[in-house]
Amino acid sequence: MVACLSCTPDAFPRTNPFPFSKPQFGSQEALLSLHKCTNFKHLKRVYAKIIRHGLSHDQLLIRRLLSICSSYGKMDFATLVFHQIQGPLTFTWNLMIRSYTINDCSKQALLLFNLMISQGFPPDKFTFPFVIKACSAASAIEMGEVVHGLAIKTGFVGDLFVLNTLMDLYFKCGKVDFGCKIFEKMRVRSVVSWTTMISGLVSCAELDAARGVFEKMPGKNVVSWTALINGYARNQPEEAFELFWRMQLDNVRPNEFTLVSLLKACTEMGSLKLGRWIHDFALKNGFKLGIFLGTALIDMYSKCGSLEDARKVFDKMQVKSLATWNSMITSLGVHGCGEEAISVFTEMERGNVRPDAITFVGLLCACVQTNNLEEGQRYFKYMGEHYGITPIPEHLICMTELYSRAGMLDEDCKLVNAMPSEPNDNILPALLHLSKVYGIVNMEKFLYGKLDVSTIDANSLRQNWLQVSKWDAG
Repeated sequence: MVACLSCTPDAFPRTNPFPFSKPQFGSQEALLSLHKCTNFKHLKRVYAKIIRHGLSHDQLLIRRLLSICSSYGKMDFATLVFHQIQGPLTFTWNLMIRSYTINDCSKQALLLFNLMISQGFPPDKFTFPFVIKACSAASAIEMGEVVHGLAIKTGFVGDLFVLNTLMDLYFKCGKVDFGCKIFEKMRVRSVVSWTTMISGLVSCAELDAARGVFEKMPGKNVVSWTALINGYARNQPEEAFELFWRMQLDNVRPNEFTLVSLLKACTEMGSLKLGRWIHDFALKNGFKLGIFLGTALIDMYSKCGSLEDARKVFDKMQVKSLATWNSMITSLGVHGCGEEAISVFTEMERGNVRPDAITFVGLLCACVQTNNLEEGQRYFKYMGEHYGITPIPEHLICMTELYSRAGMLDEDCKLVNAMPSEPNDNILPALLHLSKVYGIVNMEKFLYGKLDVSTIDANSLRQNWLQVSKWDAG
C-alpha cells in the first residue's frame, strides 16, 4: 500500500504561513522613516508610529525628530515632543536650547535653560555657548552675566568656545571693557577669537582699536580681513579699498561678504566706476549673483545713479530675499518710477513673499515722488488691513507730505495724532519742515502741544531746527 505523500510532515511548507504580515518597526526603521520625511505632515505621521511602537524613550531617535522640527520652524510641536521625554539627557536639552535660538525664540531658550538647572540636570561645555548665544539674541546682558558666573562655578569658563561666545555677547551688548578683558586673559586664542575681537570692536565703533588688534593677528583669514574692511566701509571708504589691495597682495581670496562691504564703500563714496569694477571683479572670479551680493549691487547702482543697472541685476537674480525686493521697490520709488515700483510689489505678492514695514515705506515714497495721493491712501490702508503692519514714523512722514500737498490739513492732524506720544528724532524735524513749507500752523501747534517740553533736551531741539533750516535752504 503506497503512503500518501501529501500527508507526511515534510510535505507541509516551511515558509512563513502569513506572507503578508508587516515587518517589525524598530529604531533603525524609525530613523530611516524620519530621514525620508519631506514635510511636517509626514513627520507627524512618523512620530505617531514611533509612539505606537513604544519607541518614544529612544532619545537618539527623538533628537533626530526634534532637529527636523527645528528645520521646519515648528517649535510648538518640538516643545510638545520634548516635554514628553522622561529624564532628557544634557545633549537633548542642548539641542532644544539651540533650536529655540536659531528659530528666533531666544527667550524660550533661556526659560528652558532655567528649567534645566532648576530640575538638577547638569550643563556641559556645549550648553554654555548655546545659552550665551540666546542671551546675545535677546540682548539679555544680565542673564549673560549670570551664565558667565555659572560657567566659572562649574569649571567650563576655560573652554575656548565658551570664551568666544562670551566675548561676542559682551561686545554685542556694548560692554567693550568686558569683551576686551576676556580676550586679554585667554591662554590660547583661535582664529575665531581674534576675529570675534576685531568684529566686536568694529561693531562698537572702536575702529582704531580693531585695527591695532588686526595688525597683531598672527594668521589673518578672509573673515578677519572682511570684518575690518566692513568697519572702514561706512566711515573711511577709501581705507576699505586700501585694505582690500593689501588682502590681494597677501593672496587671501575675498568672499561674497568682502565684496558686499566694498560695495557699501562705493555707495558711501558715490563712485559708480568703482562699483562697476567690483561687479566685474565678481563675475570674472566666479562669484554667483547670490542674495547678499545681488542686493548690495542693486543698492549701490541705485544710490550711485544707475537705476537701469540696478534693475538688470534684480532681473538676473534667481533667488531674492525680502531685502532684495525692498531694495528694488525703494530704488524705483526714490527715482520717481512709481508705476514700476508698484509693478514690482505686485510681482512680489504673486511670489508669496510677505512684505514688511520697509516695503511699504518704499511704496509710499514712490507715491510721494509721483504725487499720487490716491495710491498712497490705498497702500497705507492696505498694509494695516491686509498685513497687520503698524505704521512707523516713515509711513507717517510720507502720508503727511501727500496730505500737505493736497491741503488736507484735517488728515494731517489725524496722522500726527496716530504717532507715539513723543515723536522721535527722525519724524520731528520732518513734520516741522512740512509745517513751515505748507504753512500748517495747526500742525505746528499740535506738535508742541503733543510734546512734553520738560523731556526735550535743548541741544536735541536745536539740532532739529538746524535740520529744518538745511531743508529750507535746499
